[in-house]
Amino acid sequence: MIWLCYVIMLCVPYLLAGVNFSIIVCKLKTGKDIRTMGSGNAGLTNAVRVMGKPLGGIVLIGDVSKAALGVWLVRMCFLWLGGVNTADYGSEMKWVEYMAVFMAIVGHCFPLYYGFKGGKGVLAAVSGIFVLDWRIACILLGIFIVIVAISKYVSLGSIIASSCFFIAAALFGYFANGDPAWIVNTIIAAFCGSLIDVRHRANIGRLIAHNEKKFGEKSK
Repeated sequence: MIWLCYVIMLCVPYLLAGVNFSIIVCKLKTGKDIRTMGSGNAGLTNAVRVMGKPLGGIVLIGDVSKAALGVWLVRMCFLWLGGVNTADYGSEMKWVEYMAVFMAIVGHCFPLYYGFKGGKGVLAAVSGIFVLDWRIACILLGIFIVIVAISKYVSLGSIIASSCFFIAAALFGYFANGDPAWIVNTIIAAFCGSLIDVRHRANIGRLIAHNEKKFGEKSK
């Protein structure tokens, strides 16, 4: 049954994370596609700017839940069907959860249900990483909060925090956890961060041009 577990690892996080609450909530509220409004991104930041904080809160809850659920389901499937505890760093199988996080990011960025046009994967990454290793998630979230507090740019905080994922994965995997698969985990974490950074390429251009919107600014 282990082959089925690997299929689940690739498909379940992707399909769950592909359910985009920003698109759903905006469609129900306004009848419009949020990808044609504001910055054009189907993510939390644009949802808050376009629809306000209350509806943005619904998007936050939905987007956080879907990726965390996807990674947790992969863990449970490997445990129940394959007899492998992927939560155990000593099992050499922790990479499975890293891959589940990556697939959740891919699903959020390129959702099957919406013509492969989704968000930027930040919330999917953070919530998935909390299931993977809450310590790494707290460090990345702390980096994000500090950068945003100083710069007022959500995009900059997202870019820097995601870029630090592979560093945290390497340090925790090698020094704290003694994970025999820490190199594989680090490589997958680097792909996760790289994908999120690539999805922020337009933001990077606006940051360089000094016309990126700061936190709290409304989209016109």
